[in-house]
Amino acid sequence: MTDTSTAVPELPTAAGDRQLPAAPPRPRVLPLALVCVLATALIGFATRADVRHPFFQGLDERWLGWMGGPHRGLYEAVATVLNWFGGPLGVVVPLALLVALLVLRRWWSVLYLLTTYLAANMLVVQVLKHVVDRPRPAHPLVRVDHGSFPSGHAAGAATLVVIVGVVLIPLARRRAWWLAGGLFVALMMWSRTWLHAHWLSDTVAGALAGAGTSLLLWWAFAPLLARERRDS
Repeated sequence: MTDTSTAVPELPTAAGDRQLPAAPPRPRVLPLALVCVLATALIGFATRADVRHPFFQGLDERWLGWMGGPHRGLYEAVATVLNWFGGPLGVVVPLALLVALLVLRRWWSVLYLLTTYLAANMLVVQVLKHVVDRPRPAHPLVRVDHGSFPSGHAAGAATLVVIVGVVLIPLARRRAWWLAGGLFVALMMWSRTWLHAHWLSDTVAGALAGAGTSLLLWWAFAPLLARERRDS
């Protein structure tokens, strides 16, 4: 499908042959962000109405049954790595990106990264966890904190995919990036349910919350990112 979005012409960097990613989002980014935010809110309201037996609990339990094991081998290795990546170790990637943007003096990109990362992971996810207060599945295979809804790992994965796509990936390569990023988020969602750390609906809500927050802030920061790009 042909890309019909309006893009700012690519400007060369100091290296000459490298190019900054195109900053302007597509026109449909705002509606997509609002759909993600609204869907998160609706799942949250439905869960909060009956935290132990929301109307989709049957699907959650059926999915958890499919994730029953055996919990070893390659699946265990993949899920363990993703569990570490979504925990404290996952901060390494945003920090490395932050340092790179600081070195390049891309100040608005730095502000977008910090605002989005903190808003999605520290504000939205933690507020929802305490407001909804959903119990986790029994016997999780990893150490978990308070509140099952939403999945912080899924939210963090979706947030990181959008941030990297906005500040690092050139426009011509974004379609491939969104596809690869979507697969990564789906894999993270699977790992959280395979480890019995979350219900399936928790991971869906987490991915929607992370993506919605990141896309909404991308839309808000678009003029500043475009100005940064023109001045580079």
